[in-house]
Amino acid sequence: MPEPRSGSEEYWAAHLEREESRYRDGESRLPATEDADARQRQLTRLGNAAAGAGLALLMQGRADDAGEWFHRAAERYRESFATAPADSWGRPIGAVKSLVLAGDWPGAEDAARWALDVGAGEAQSPIGRYAAALAALVLGDDAQAREHADAIRSRDDFPRDVGDALAYLAAQDVIGYTEAVEDVLESFATREEYLEDLPVADTVLVLQALACRREMAAELSSPLLP
Repeated sequence: MPEPRSGSEEYWAAHLEREESRYRDGESRLPATEDADARQRQLTRLGNAAAGAGLALLMQGRADDAGEWFHRAAERYRESFATAPADSWGRPIGAVKSLVLAGDWPGAEDAARWALDVGAGEAQSPIGRYAAALAALVLGDDAQAREHADAIRSRDDFPRDVGDALAYLAAQDVIGYTEAVEDVLESFATREEYLEDLPVADTVLVLQALACRREMAAELSSPLLP
């Protein structure tokens, strides 16, 4: 039987089925609370699978159904953080991004406050400061967002285009943001690895959602976007 054509309805339906299966399987094998390390790792895998299902649904134009999976993803990411290793800032980032993609701004704001409460703003790693910049943008604290974005945008160990997009959002610089988010989209178009092997520019979707709230979204078109 031939593989579904990339970008077709069948293609995304196949991805959705795979992610739902991964989630159900992972949930059935979730370690007990006594095995904290194994449990937090499995919870992260569940978060990734749920986020993958949400992205597949978004690409099918099924935003309401996607929101249910993004909420599951945020819950799993947040639950996993309590016993995760230090500097596991990908979990707060995943929680905030998932709720932004779900269109749940009150939920995203709650997750953003949590990310800052657990120390993202004081993190030494660029991924921690990314979490802080993202959280500040969700909360509308553009001054703090710009400070965190400026701290990471010139580093060699963080994607400059993402840092630039965050900084220009915080500065409400429409031209700068448009150029930066186009670069982020181009970076997705040229990469070989994606979250859960799903060819979706999820970071661009989050940036555009934040830009929409500031009435500065760019006009973008790509097979990597819904």
